[in-house]
Amino acid sequence: MPPPNAAIDISSPATERPFYHAVGNEERVFAAAFRQQLPVLLKGPTGCGKTRFVEAMAHEMGRPLITVACHDDLTTADLVGRFLLRGGETEWVDGPLTRAVREGAICYLDEVVEARQDTTVVLHPLADHRRTLPIERLGETLSAAAGFCLVVSYNPGYQSVLKDLKDSTRQRMVAIQFDYPHQDVERMIVQRESGIGPHVAEDLVRLAQAIRRLDGAGLREVSSTRVLIAAARLAQAGLSLREAAEAAIIAPLTDDHAVGASLRQLVDVYLAGQRHD
Repeated sequence: MPPPNAAIDISSPATERPFYHAVGNEERVFAAAFRQQLPVLLKGPTGCGKTRFVEAMAHEMGRPLITVACHDDLTTADLVGRFLLRGGETEWVDGPLTRAVREGAICYLDEVVEARQDTTVVLHPLADHRRTLPIERLGETLSAAAGFCLVVSYNPGYQSVLKDLKDSTRQRMVAIQFDYPHQDVERMIVQRESGIGPHVAEDLVRLAQAIRRLDGAGLREVSSTRVLIAAARLAQAGLSLREAAEAAIIAPLTDDHAVGASLRQLVDVYLAGQRHD
């Protein structure tokens, strides 16, 4: 039973490796960091494959994966654990971070800067040579089991100054930079993940690239590989490409009428053929 505020996912190593297509040396860097018991920081835009990468690496390393979706209300107790009342008795319940430390799992803190800075400070002794987790409520300090690896991610372009990662945290970690893949790779990913034909995947990728080139268009985020896959899957389910693009790309990106109109103009240009091969 996880602590109340912790949105977590716990998975054993998959029997088949989750699909991830390397675009650089990120897999080799992660493997080297894992072998040297170094924590890893993944930096990159929303929907570019960071979470899938961690899933694939957990499979490669043969370790369970514990994922925590960080948010403003996440407390140290949510990560470490707390005493809960069960059947009239008080019982200690490990948080996801403590469980990963005990079991030698990979602990992935997704969008770590969404958590309060006083919460992320608990990571410091785990992220340096000590590899320990002090549990003040129990009066003990845990040493990380073999195989434990701390992985955190965030989107530098989205965060404000008030929601940046502390330098004292950054400099404890090996950083891997992510971005949207090259056009040919992204087309292959969209096609593989959705089952859509190559020409439709190509059109969607070209649309995404056009949106990403927009400068000062009032968009907080641009179209990710994730939303392209969603649009392709909607098209596979019978929607027209315009309908799919509206539901999966335009509507999630903006609530502004003028910005939406500009995006629809791009849809008219890049998805005019409406091919469903």
